[in-house]
Amino acid sequence: MTAFEANFDGLVGPTHNYGGLSFGNVASQNNIGDLSNPREAALQGLAKMKALADRGFRQGVLPPHERPDIAMLRRLGYTGSDAQVLRMVADTTPALLPQVSSASCMWTANAATVSPSADTADGRTHFTPANLNNKFHRSIEHPTTGRILGAIFSDPAHFAHHPALPDCAQFGDEGAANHTRLCGDYGAPGVELFVYGRAAFASEPAPKRYPARQTREACEAIAHLHGLAPERTVIALQNPEVIDAGVFHNDVIAVGNRDVLFFHELAFHDKARLLADVQRGLGDTALRAVEVPAAEVSVADAVSTYLFNSQLLARADGRMLLVVPEECRRNPRVWAYLEALLASGGPIAEVAVFDLKQSMKNGGGPACLRLRVVLNEAEAAAVTPGVWMNDALYARLTDWVGRHYRDRLSVADLADVRLLDECRTALDELTQILGIGSVYPFQLV
Repeated sequence: MTAFEANFDGLVGPTHNYGGLSFGNVASQNNIGDLSNPREAALQGLAKMKALADRGFRQGVLPPHERPDIAMLRRLGYTGSDAQVLRMVADTTPALLPQVSSASCMWTANAATVSPSADTADGRTHFTPANLNNKFHRSIEHPTTGRILGAIFSDPAHFAHHPALPDCAQFGDEGAANHTRLCGDYGAPGVELFVYGRAAFASEPAPKRYPARQTREACEAIAHLHGLAPERTVIALQNPEVIDAGVFHNDVIAVGNRDVLFFHELAFHDKARLLADVQRGLGDTALRAVEVPAAEVSVADAVSTYLFNSQLLARADGRMLLVVPEECRRNPRVWAYLEALLASGGPIAEVAVFDLKQSMKNGGGPACLRLRVVLNEAEAAAVTPGVWMNDALYARLTDWVGRHYRDRLSVADLADVRLLDECRTALDELTQILGIGSVYPFQLV
């Protein structure tokens, strides 16, 4: 049966702010305290979704989470009305407020790891939400993420859902940001490549400046849960030197799609072994490896422009479209490399540039904003239909954003109970637009 790759982008939430919460994410740290524009952020993301849908790529929408997370604050001992809880946190523990108000679920590359039915033992598409336990503000996401994925991919004949891995350091899991799939045809068995950063053996090097978030144990657990064939599962170590340079996830230094792997020369600890293992798993399908030399694009340039945190999309002719942020065009070294790449006649045939500066300032590029799900036609027909991007949905969502989102937000504004009410009102309407039912805590009480 014919299969294709769909991209499900996270819609930026109404509390999008620059709280600087992600140690190890250079952009997030550099923009602490700046005024954000949630409305612009959401519209930028929607414009990218619509443009790709117009080009024939299957594009879905994942909704934001309820923020501030009042239920979490109550778990932490804050009591009273919602307004009293917010005021108490703002007065006594102000650093906590941005953490429970973060719109970080917009980066749905971290939402889950997804294995398509062609790769799994039971022939279903498997989802495991990421526990994201390296950062508190992200560790609170997976319960809602699981409900949203369960509502959109609800048919148990086609989809299997697992809870997040145990919430401890040993099983630190950052989702698809450290996972990619390589294959010939989407509907044929592929190679699932997991990349971890935390040294698992005494012989392995470890980062010294920034934390490594993904563990080998998490990669192994997900491979077992999803019923992946060992001969087509590759687990590799990220180069710790690039983690210390701000590459907090593998998708900041490498991206793959079908038989193409686009990566920086310094991305992996043992590059030769990784490439050999992937090729072995692909069998007769030849891996097309596009390696970017450090002499042409430094790791610092890769991090500042998010060259590799780009979407690699397969066109109908088998060649690739690379979706990059505007920052790539503004960097003369990166843009010169891309122009030479296109002229080389290799597998990447086209570059599309998008303005995503609201997301980029918080450390997330085009690839951060999307969760890839390979589906065959029967599985696609089982997806909740209201989440597929088209002209009508784009019009409804841009109108919805315009009515519900603020055009400026400071960290101090997060204590405003009116913002919480605005968020809940917006999300209640959004679930009706998308047709996903009740998925938020305030809807479930």
